[in-house]
Amino acid sequence: MDSMSADLFDAIVTPATASPPKGVHLGRSRENRPIVGYRFGTGDMKISLIGGCHADEPVGPQFLNRLVSYLSDTPDESEILTNYQWWIVSHINPDGADRNRVWYQHVDKQYDLSAYLTHVVREQPGDDIEFGFPRSSVDHDCRPENRAVYDWWKTCPRPFALHVSLHGMAFAGGPWFLIDPDWVDRCPIVKQRCREAVNQLRYNFHDVQRHGEKGFERIERGFCTRPNSLAMAQYFVDRNDPDTAALFRPSSMETIRSHGGDPLTLVSEIPLFIVPGVGESIEPNDPIADKWRERVLSWKTSLENGEPIEIVAGDTADSDASPMPIRDQMRFQWIFVTAGIEQISATAPSG
Repeated sequence: MDSMSADLFDAIVTPATASPPKGVHLGRSRENRPIVGYRFGTGDMKISLIGGCHADEPVGPQFLNRLVSYLSDTPDESEILTNYQWWIVSHINPDGADRNRVWYQHVDKQYDLSAYLTHVVREQPGDDIEFGFPRSSVDHDCRPENRAVYDWWKTCPRPFALHVSLHGMAFAGGPWFLIDPDWVDRCPIVKQRCREAVNQLRYNFHDVQRHGEKGFERIERGFCTRPNSLAMAQYFVDRNDPDTAALFRPSSMETIRSHGGDPLTLVSEIPLFIVPGVGESIEPNDPIADKWRERVLSWKTSLENGEPIEIVAGDTADSDASPMPIRDQMRFQWIFVTAGIEQISATAPSG
């Protein structure tokens, strides 16, 4: 599969709005909203895609909804269905989506920074769905959304070959791609395809060296190992916060790997807003990143204190931050997915 196929990407995202077909009812959320999964294809390569683990990152679910619609209308004999089997949860967090929808609904080109700052809601540890999957088959104390998807994945008769959790960042210097630490030395195609896309679309990579903090270890510019729950917990233990550390459960990536085989697990981190200069210094105390965190905190504090949104909006409009077009965000998500497929196909033993 050519990860840079403009025709295929255009066909997937062409609808201005995507209405997914009826899927598999997996369970219900805390607030009784349905959790839905979709299966397509008959191929030997099983691909898991999930979006919405962080509900303030809407582009992953929006793209997956379009992909689900595209696959549902694709003839059964098409290679995309005969070569692969798709297991897709386009949004695992409908409750969080409902809380955030006010700033992203009815937006089809780019997001507004002041609307984002005014209305964004993000779950804290313990409610974080990405790090909320069952610790074992008898662990029923996690969120019902996680349990529902966990049980569905267990029905897959063979291990998955690829799992991609589609994420985003609020502010970054550009796209950032996280790779399974067990695959760091086996992903030349993934890295090459992502480099090509960043250059072709004229972006810069986001880049940072966190020295293993929370599981993030820099591989090279634009690429890092994905986080893991043990390193997340250790981060808080080291800060004398065992209560928060105890809240972390396995991630979707760790859960998929626990089901057997040697799946490639990837996490996309595509920014909502591009901040020039962030990532030019790869150390965690990047002065430009620190400055931007202070500005964002100041804007949010002003809004919380009742300052008119028009004033804050004027300040944000004068900043150097620019929204990444939603279409570009979706393209990077798709390129990362298809690069993973291409990598697995090239790595699989012949015969």
